[in-house]
Amino acid sequence: MKAVVISNPGGPEVLQIQEVEDPEFGDDEVLIRVEATALNRADTIQRKGLYPPPKGSSSFLGLECSGTIQALGKNVTCWKIGDQVCALLSGGGYAEKVAVPAGQALPVPAGVSLKDAASLPEVACTVWSTVFMMSRLSAGETFLIHGGSSGIGTFAIQIAKYQGAKVFVTAGSEEKLAACKDLGADVCINYKTEDFVARVKEETQGKGVDVILDSVGGPYFQRNIDSLNFDGRLFIIGFMGGSVTEVNLSAAGLRYRSLENKAAIVSEVEKNVWPAIVAGKVKPVVYTYLPLSEAAESHRLIETSKHIGKILLIP
Repeated sequence: MKAVVISNPGGPEVLQIQEVEDPEFGDDEVLIRVEATALNRADTIQRKGLYPPPKGSSSFLGLECSGTIQALGKNVTCWKIGDQVCALLSGGGYAEKVAVPAGQALPVPAGVSLKDAASLPEVACTVWSTVFMMSRLSAGETFLIHGGSSGIGTFAIQIAKYQGAKVFVTAGSEEKLAACKDLGADVCINYKTEDFVARVKEETQGKGVDVILDSVGGPYFQRNIDSLNFDGRLFIIGFMGGSVTEVNLSAAGLRYRSLENKAAIVSEVEKNVWPAIVAGKVKPVVYTYLPLSEAAESHRLIETSKHIGKILLIP
């Protein structure tokens, strides 16, 4: 099969497409012929040599995919050959085939194309596990998303509105804020021209918001604390601005969690999020599609932060 290989840690130019061996799959895994994979910021960090895959996982990039099941491990009974799925991966999505534990695959939601389904697993599992399972955002509460136009942000806006929350977002351009508003965001703040703490306090009559989802990290830490309501919850999922502040922070990513924990999150997502997608209340937001051979160009694009939503690679 063809896969994108990191020739040496470095910039986007180190990504090269090569012929490699087909993946081996275990008794509890399925083999998927990949229809599409989606980019995540974590891919760019792995490319630089700073985010190694978990032991035993594929060395190739790609934390989610969609495709068709080609083969089953002998213990797998929940899927059959030919099923169309999307899946949460520990790696391996930038390839024509990938092996994944059966419990990390999801049916493609009705009304979503097989290709666009690749944009869903990582954002759905990240947002549902952090914002709802852990931070317990509930109807009637207020929710601030930093980077509202990102893949995570565009998904979080929609599912939070579906669940009955009031949604605040920050983004760095009027175009991005307009896209967030179209997805349902109630309060849109340009972090380049406004103080988000002051705006949050103004909009909440001085109380602050109940939950914050942050991908910036260190530089926003104190300002996030200042933006929280009494009993508010701050969840940090990334460190685009750095990981060191008054305390050293580390992200609650999905990649290194146990298979059992990931399967439990995937099950919760299918039960709670998939109905919203089928009902058309939450839709994939795809910025562009690029061929797998243009993986380097896709990394250059995501690192500009000009995109709104997800970037997909097509083998």
